[in-house]
Amino acid sequence: MPTSTTPAQYVLILLDLAEQAGCERERLLHDTTLARTGIERIGARVEDRDFTQLAHNALALTGDADLGLQLGMRMNLGAHAILGQAFMTCSNLGEAIDLFIKYHHLLSSSLDVSFTNDGVDCCFTSMESTYDLPQHFSYELLYSAFLNTLRGLLNMPELEMQVDLPYPPPDHADRYREVFGDSVRFNQSRGSVRFAADLMAAALPSSNPALRSLYEQECERLLADLQEESSVGQQTLRLLRKLEGQYPQMPQIAQMLNLSPRTYRRRLQQEGESFQELLDQVRAEHATHYLRNSRLPLSTIAYMVGFNDTSNFRRAYFKWTGRTPREVRREH
Repeated sequence: MPTSTTPAQYVLILLDLAEQAGCERERLLHDTTLARTGIERIGARVEDRDFTQLAHNALALTGDADLGLQLGMRMNLGAHAILGQAFMTCSNLGEAIDLFIKYHHLLSSSLDVSFTNDGVDCCFTSMESTYDLPQHFSYELLYSAFLNTLRGLLNMPELEMQVDLPYPPPDHADRYREVFGDSVRFNQSRGSVRFAADLMAAALPSSNPALRSLYEQECERLLADLQEESSVGQQTLRLLRKLEGQYPQMPQIAQMLNLSPRTYRRRLQQEGESFQELLDQVRAEHATHYLRNSRLPLSTIAYMVGFNDTSNFRRAYFKWTGRTPREVRREH
């Protein structure tokens, strides 16, 4: 089954950051395939498990609790490879945001975000990363990289954003305010970043409409290649995670993936998957997120993941996870 991948630039930046902190490369690459193949032979993308292991090693070896923030602030436009170049050719920030929404899986196969613009604020909301990493590291990396990219695009090094985070303040909470500004809130129901909607019309100094078309064509080709490599099951999971709270039926998901229900069902069977199992997996993820990171009543959480009856939700959640909702909430 195809695996999720991460751009090689991100791996190289993390490796350089940790080596500058005094870590030995051999220890940083321990338990990764890069330890065998060597950095010199790295391709355009690496498997998520290699990035995850490298990040675990770097966290342990550096002892830097704010490593996610440090890494994110190294993620400039050049780090995002061709998509970063495409951002720079846009005429305004709104066009760059449109490209990001359309092609963000080029930056991370496991990244799922939603975007809203109410005319006053623009808001990016993200699901918890599927990387097996500390929760704060994943959010720190994503949000600080987003801020640093916007600063570079707009040539506004002092730009700040409102940041909501679905966990308690860590010991290094002051670093968040140094990076993002004073509008940082912890213990929120979900993670998000906000900035003024007026910025969407801000002209980009590096705009080049002719090059933009060429870069977008290449982004489209690369994304198609990635999607062809992805199994239908993986595409289904990404889609269901993005449609949080809606949970469409199987025929609707098949249509969204441009497949007939019959072909969709057959492809899942070939992969040893079933739609119901994938749906239950995502509902369990969402329910666990709410149990761990919110104080919502159990009846509300049950309704949000598709149950009208709390007792049915309890039974289903135990079937999905082998644990009761109370046990999960008590731990957090």
